[in-house]
Amino acid sequence: MDIEAQIEQYIAGQSVSKRIDMQALHQIILQLMPGCKLWFLDGKNSAGKTVSNPNIGYGSHTINYADGKTKVFYQIGLSANTTGMSVYILGIKDKSYLAQTFAEKIGKASVTGYCIKFKALKDINIDVLEEAILYGLKS
Repeated sequence: MDIEAQIEQYIAGQSVSKRIDMQALHQIILQLMPGCKLWFLDGKNSAGKTVSNPNIGYGSHTINYADGKTKVFYQIGLSANTTGMSVYILGIKDKSYLAQTFAEKIGKASVTGYCIKFKALKDINIDVLEEAILYGLKS
């Protein structure tokens, strides 16, 4: 199954309200990142054990590890979780920037150094989420 089909299947497998929100977020991110590389991670390690929630990834950036190794990974991620959804914005050097800049104006969301977690799209200001994603893309 190709990546787009895996993404469609993943979104379709969510509850109705979460599915509607995830489809809307998927379209918003694709509009912000036209032609980006798509990723789908099923949340399983090489042994087939579940180690995380499945993730949809958009774009790519290189992660540089302290030991000198590098890894190409997605830059923006979207995942369903037990209480809602998470948007991951990877590659930001200043781990306090997202929370300091967007936490107070985004609405009912938890904002960390690279993750914005919320229950439903109606609980957040989508324009602020887009602003945070665009900041991450520039970083």
